Amino acid sequence: MQPTTPPRHWRGGSALKLQQEARGQLEALAAELAQQHAVQPQPRLHVGPVADAVLEQAQSADLLVLGARGSSFLRRLALGTTSERLVRRARAPVLVVRQGARSPYRRVMVAADFSAWTEPALAAARRVAPHAEPVLFTAFEIPFEEKLRFAGVEDSVIESYRRQARAQATQRLHALAAQAELRPGHWRACIVEGEASLRLLEQEQALDVDLVALGKHGHNAAEDLLLGSVTQHVLAEGQSDVLVVPAAHRDDASQRTDIP
Repeated sequence: MQPTTPPRHWRGGSALKLQQEARGQLEALAAELAQQHAVQPQPRLHVGPVADAVLEQAQSADLLVLGARGSSFLRRLALGTTSERLVRRARAPVLVVRQGARSPYRRVMVAADFSAWTEPALAAARRVAPHAEPVLFTAFEIPFEEKLRFAGVEDSVIESYRRQARAQATQRLHALAAQAELRPGHWRACIVEGEASLRLLEQEQALDVDLVALGKHGHNAAEDLLLGSVTQHVLAEGQSDVLVVPAAHRDDASQRTDIP
């Protein structure tokens, strides 16, 4: 990558000094990770726009890991922060880490809306957290409930619609689990009524989930893919780590042989 023109106060020896300091910090971090986790990091230093550099290096990556800073991460989507741009544009699953790891993931909640993004999200979650308890989450609503009530439809009729919607959601969730070869007793169903993003965050806290997996819901092939509203809300307001999976990763995930 070609270096960008440095600001005036960087010119001369300052730019080189900054690069040397950054390289030293990067190599120190790599050495620390190697000692603590028995891995061999490959530190790489680039000069230029951060998002572009990361995405270039991550073209062949199976997973991109980002650290979230503070509680307002991704709340200002319109500002186009580096982290937000990486989540939008990455072609591989992106793991957004909010807290330091004290232990392996214990419980992962997979948001299931039964779209093209559901299966890739589940497969990626099982790869990232192979020993965690899967919680398959789905939310249902009665179509036009307020209009039905306004039209004078009896409560008993609306309740029958509610039972049908819950039964359909339950059936589809269990079919998803069977297709993913999740064994009975080794996963948990979470089926709730209401707006998906709000209820998902409620259940994240109620079930003590430490990882939420969901689809990116890109709407076109443009570089800056749109994030679904549920994904945006969870990234902005949730407390757990978040795994964001693009639909394009579906074929890759289905070909993995190390998914338990």
